[in-house]
Amino acid sequence: MAINLDYQNRIAIITVNQHDKLNALDSERLQSLFLRIQEATLNPAVRVIVLTGAGERAFVAGADIKEMGSLNADEGRALGELGHAVASALESAPQPVIAAVNGYAFGGGCELALACDIRLASENAVFAQPEVSLGIPPGWGGSQRLPRIVGPGIASELIYTGRRVAAEEALRIGLVNAVHEPDELMEKALDMARLIAANSPRSVREAKRLIALTRGATWRDGLAAEATTFGAAFGTPDQIEGMTAFVEKRKPAFSDEPQP
Repeated sequence: MAINLDYQNRIAIITVNQHDKLNALDSERLQSLFLRIQEATLNPAVRVIVLTGAGERAFVAGADIKEMGSLNADEGRALGELGHAVASALESAPQPVIAAVNGYAFGGGCELALACDIRLASENAVFAQPEVSLGIPPGWGGSQRLPRIVGPGIASELIYTGRRVAAEEALRIGLVNAVHEPDELMEKALDMARLIAANSPRSVREAKRLIALTRGATWRDGLAAEATTFGAAFGTPDQIEGMTAFVEKRKPAFSDEPQP
């Protein structure tokens, strides 16, 4: 199976498993990835999602260029819209999504990583938006998400030149949160996922929703939404359990049951 979905306790691990093709995604595999993301996000027991690529050579090397080479304008738009749907599924997932980037994250692969909440890279990770060298602009959200993450000046340089960015530079410009040795990357990603999963699932999901407001809401509206959400948390099972556990000096045991 080209896209694997596995579970470790409350963590869903989605792996693009086409390492003989550097985990490049054609339309069929992109659709399969979309379905796996949906399956993970709809699972009430899942508190964190980790997205990675099989092997150490590539996270996702991008879209399948052989397939793209034969597309007309309408087919190209359809491929772009499918890529947008996958990236949006990652970005709008109620659970936090961690990208564990090993090797190449080019084009669409970089754009999928940009749609995740947190990006961890191995020392051999390399990022690029090289679409302009193929006669096209970014098509899966890179022109919109990259400037928000690294700033418009650096994003413009990377998109206009298509140059490659190694892991340490990616860390310096804020493209990734941390860099790890290749054989430690997945365990570090899972360590972070476990830290997140140990917290109140309701509160983590609400925090993700509030952070997303920074992409569109005004400052005043965002603060108002935070105040409302903060107040609504009181009296919920997670708030009662979290504060009771703190007073009793024990670890909280948060439920996976839906809460108001």
